[in-house]
Amino acid sequence: MLEIVKKYVVDENNNILAVEIDIDTFNKIEEILEDYGLYRLMTDDNDNEMLNLDEAKKFYSTLDKD
Repeated sequence: MLEIVKKYVVDENNNILAVEIDIDTFNKIEEILEDYGLYRLMTDDNDNEMLNLDEAKKFYSTLDKD
C-alpha cells in the first residue's frame, strides 16, 4: 500500500485548511486514478457500438487534436 506522508496547513485556530504531499506521491496518486478511470471506461457495460479498425481510424480523424 502506498504510504502517504502528509503535512497539514492550519489556521490560527488550528483548523485544518489543506494537506501538503510531496510531488512523487501526488504523481503516483494521479497515475492510480487515471489507470482506474481507464479501467472503468474499458470494462463498463454500455450500449456503445464497437468500431472495426477502419471505422475507428475514420472516427479518430474527425476528432479535434488541440
